[in-house]
Amino acid sequence: MQRRNFLLAPLLLPALAFGAVPRYAAARRGARLAFPRDHGAHPDFRTEWWYVTGALDAPMQDTGFQLTFFRSRPGIAEDLQSPIAASQILFAHAAVTRPGERLLHAERAGRANLGAGFSTTDCDVHIGAWRMQRLDTADGEQFRLIAPDPAFALDLRLKPSQPLLPQGDAGWSQKGPRPELASHYLSWPQLQVDGSFTLDGKKHEARGRAWFDHEWSSEVLGAGSVGWDWIGINLDDGGALMAFRIRDAGGGTVYAHAALRDAGGRVTQFGPGEVAFEPLRRWTSPRNGARYPVAMAVRCGPHRIETVPVLDDQEITARRPLPVSYWEGLVAIRGTLAGRGYLELTGYSAALNL
Repeated sequence: MQRRNFLLAPLLLPALAFGAVPRYAAARRGARLAFPRDHGAHPDFRTEWWYVTGALDAPMQDTGFQLTFFRSRPGIAEDLQSPIAASQILFAHAAVTRPGERLLHAERAGRANLGAGFSTTDCDVHIGAWRMQRLDTADGEQFRLIAPDPAFALDLRLKPSQPLLPQGDAGWSQKGPRPELASHYLSWPQLQVDGSFTLDGKKHEARGRAWFDHEWSSEVLGAGSVGWDWIGINLDDGGALMAFRIRDAGGGTVYAHAALRDAGGRVTQFGPGEVAFEPLRRWTSPRNGARYPVAMAVRCGPHRIETVPVLDDQEITARRPLPVSYWEGLVAIRGTLAGRGYLELTGYSAALNL
């Protein structure tokens, strides 16, 4: 993506200050994760996101939603003692997909302790009225998502139906040939969704399944890498599939990995030589000319699937805190596995710079 630093000015001033190069924490293999602590923020790392996508059967079949909160430590204002120094920036993207309708998208951005904030002891992150929070209730553990916007509003509860799925090696997920290129990565598939959607001024019941990802890192994309292709799929039989590849500028695969948890809970990991992404059909963005492979063939060991998008135009074009475009869309899969989930395609309009 194109990064123009002056666009950060509304968030950074008057706390803009530059000092020594910051020392970021690194994702370490063998690190022991503990909960609920590690559902919370990790502010020593450069980048973090809490990411929820869902495929709903109400208010209508194949309604999709995503809500993602990002935390960024940009490496500035770290010597300032002010609680509102711009050392931690939060932003969030939300979108709603409806078959045959235009994608709806909204965004928020803020500075930690200045209209936005996060907890370091549990999942609780907010920007204004937008919030994602883990709760222990009389009905058990659940996540609450709230995202009001003039275009639409989400008020959803997500309840686990199966255990957390640490990706990679006990939550340490390698992203390149060097071990420093890694993240800590947790998924929670097959979350039961209920709550409400407000669309076109009308409140509707929401019901379906969701996928929750929480990932934090300081170095993911190595030299020559421009972005990634990723899928997170809730399988019809109760299983779950995650697969990704890191791409170079020529469309080649720098690194790839996949994890399949079957309906019985058995997890199979697939290494770089067992995972392949093959574009089958591309959609061209009318906004920036990016050509996204919205229909993909994905091979994971013995399995071969194809993605079928609900809409071709599920491109997110965000402006705050910096301009970025990527494709984030609800898809069905067909092949040796069946289900619904989200396909994410980054680095097609311009190289992604984390």
